[in-house]
Amino acid sequence: MSIFDKIFGDTSTKFIQSIQGTIKQINDLEEKMLPLKDSDFPLKTQEFKQRLEKGETLDDILPEAFALVREAAKRNLGERHYDVQLIGGITLHNGKISEMKTGEGKTLVATLPAYLNALGGKGVHIVTVNDYLARRDAVLMGQVHNFLGLSVGVINSSNVSYMYDAKLESKTEDEARDKVGEFKIAYEFLRPCGRKEAYNADITYGTNNEYGFDYLRDNLATSLDQLVQREPNFAIVDEVDSILIDEARTPLIISSQGEESEDFYTKFFQIAKQLKRDVDYKVDEKLRAITLTDEGITKAENALGVGNIYTEKGIKYVHHLETAVKAQALFEKDKDYVVKEGEVIIVDPFTGRLQPGRRWSEGIHQAIEAKEGVKIERESRTSGSITFQNYFRFYKKLSGMTGTAETSSEEFLKVYGLDVIVIPTNRPVIRVDHSDMIFQTEKGKFQAIARKIKEISKNGQPVLVGTISIEKNELLSAYLKQEGVQHTILNAKNHEKEGEIIAQAGRRGAVTIATNMAGRGIDIKLGGNPIVEEEYQFVKSQGGLFVMGTERHEARRIDNQLRGRSGRQGDPGETQFYVSLEDDLMRVFGAERIKGMMGRFGIPEDMPITNRFVSGTLEGAQKKIEGFHFDSRKHTLEYDDVMNHQRKIVYERRQRMLKSKKEDIEKLLEDISLGFVEKEKTVKDKREKLGDDAFFETVRRIMLYTNDTLWMEHLEAMDYLRSSVNLRAYGQREPIVEYKREGLQMFKEMEEVFKDQVISLIENINVEEASKSVKVKEESRPAPISVSHKEVGEFSDTDTNKTGRNDLCPCGSGKKYKKCHGK
Repeated sequence: MSIFDKIFGDTSTKFIQSIQGTIKQINDLEEKMLPLKDSDFPLKTQEFKQRLEKGETLDDILPEAFALVREAAKRNLGERHYDVQLIGGITLHNGKISEMKTGEGKTLVATLPAYLNALGGKGVHIVTVNDYLARRDAVLMGQVHNFLGLSVGVINSSNVSYMYDAKLESKTEDEARDKVGEFKIAYEFLRPCGRKEAYNADITYGTNNEYGFDYLRDNLATSLDQLVQREPNFAIVDEVDSILIDEARTPLIISSQGEESEDFYTKFFQIAKQLKRDVDYKVDEKLRAITLTDEGITKAENALGVGNIYTEKGIKYVHHLETAVKAQALFEKDKDYVVKEGEVIIVDPFTGRLQPGRRWSEGIHQAIEAKEGVKIERESRTSGSITFQNYFRFYKKLSGMTGTAETSSEEFLKVYGLDVIVIPTNRPVIRVDHSDMIFQTEKGKFQAIARKIKEISKNGQPVLVGTISIEKNELLSAYLKQEGVQHTILNAKNHEKEGEIIAQAGRRGAVTIATNMAGRGIDIKLGGNPIVEEEYQFVKSQGGLFVMGTERHEARRIDNQLRGRSGRQGDPGETQFYVSLEDDLMRVFGAERIKGMMGRFGIPEDMPITNRFVSGTLEGAQKKIEGFHFDSRKHTLEYDDVMNHQRKIVYERRQRMLKSKKEDIEKLLEDISLGFVEKEKTVKDKREKLGDDAFFETVRRIMLYTNDTLWMEHLEAMDYLRSSVNLRAYGQREPIVEYKREGLQMFKEMEEVFKDQVISLIENINVEEASKSVKVKEESRPAPISVSHKEVGEFSDTDTNKTGRNDLCPCGSGKKYKKCHGK
């Protein structure tokens, strides 16, 4: 803490002190809630809503609302919100980040602000890191919200949605307890429903990906009844650091299928395979980038039979070559991806989970498919994209919770305007965090870890080991087998059982190896889950859960998250990291001096040292990487801000088109017609022949079709522009300035082409065909341009229902698509 903070108090302390009066009010109301009958709770909810309508604010009713939720939780879950959980709830209601350690009950905390903010009737989104947690939390906390008279929805991937329905509960108490246990995927209380119904619920649970993709899908809809989302109101982001920071560098992309992939990927993989690292190309592991040398370019040109790849073949060939080399040099099997049933599946670098359906963009995924010899999927064309940074800034109020946010507080404040409030633990933390053990070699490190695990588990103390990849996971497993230690492995290959495996990691003598972030959101209770008192006391007497890290992660937050699995709610626990000088972090940031020193002193490879200088080097390396990633995300956001301005204009116009009101279309047409005075007569003539209803419906469809087609082409052009402006830095020109300037010019040109094409298409309307088309639409309400979306994108992909070449063109001209817009 700085001297300034010691004198004036830091942000967290000042905020917590400022709300002590409110905490006292809530506690004073606790006894007044006891006489309420169960049937009174929904009536209190109605009373709060009426008071809001009469002019009271959410802050006015906060103490009563929080006291009511606390009582509802006691009656339905047998859990009472602690004072620190009330502090967490007020923090979230105030649009801040609540940092609460693992095991402090963040899921229960969210019920307080979710209930209060849902009273306004505009919806609350609770954002989780995976589908399982969305369902689990909706079922567990749905009991509280349903009791209070609120509806709860769930959105999952593959367009699956549910509503919480208490009538579906299991018949016996034992069944109910088993079915909604923390490690069971609960469906019993969930009734399948339409996407729109789930979004119209008072409180909706879902993943960040699904909220983002639904936003993009809504902006590809061709009729109002295809829209599912409401205006973004209030979001509570669980594991906020994972979602708003770790995933912020990766935009969501929704795409349509392009042409069949060319043979380029296989051809360029063969060339890349012949190129030698450090001779034909250089690798920057810090930036995860490659640079071709003159020797490498010459080899590639010889293999392709061209004199100069840059002038003769252009950017497409250069792009394919660089992509193939990246796939070869930077992407490792069983670390960055796995090959399962002939398919390349991405592994999330932060959670270690498989991400089926997601694909790297810009040809990287196809290049890896060529490298692995599996089927190369078709390329795709971007239909819409957005970063999580810009998506979550749409919400009127944003908040979040996690166990580790403070080390990224600067980024949260600068990018999202979110303060981080560190909430004290309910009970003092007595966990012991041992100093790092440092080894010369990875082999020596794993030998020592295996021996330590054998020694600890023999006494019955449970051990959770965090690794950074599937590959290291399986390597450690092999060492443990040699030592005869029974253990459970959790990685992306068996992630379906993730919740159950992690929940049982606190049992007597359990040894669990997991990728660092696996099972996030699942509480590890000493003695197992549900807790058996005798087992709990035994494990407690042995020192609690021992958490081992087999490597330091690039971000300190990830290390802290792993440590935080131990020592929940005042339980004992121990943590320790084992590091070798061959680990990526140490190798990339120069551990040669330390290695030389250990060699000189003749230290065996499986004998550790604890050294403050080495630990300081590690922390310095982590800070450097965190700073680099912050800059990278800031860079991504700067570019997406340019797109966001354009995106808003295009999407707002789509919304006006979708409303289908005559005056809206008339105004849009009037704006478009400016400068086309000579064509006004033709447009009034078509209107007269078709009649207003048919004319405006046809025009609406023409506008939507033209808008979407040009926007897709514009997105591609902006992608190419972004690639090309980076080269201009060599000419002392600022890439982002060039991107803004040229991007604006391209957007203006697109807007002019939009006007021109709409007028031209109206002129060419076939009156007879347009009348028939509108009549069919009125009778059967099909989508004018059928679009189905399945995201696989960088995450992208989609749009399988393309207009056939011999189908009528959707513009309403009456011509076949191949002779009109498919020309």
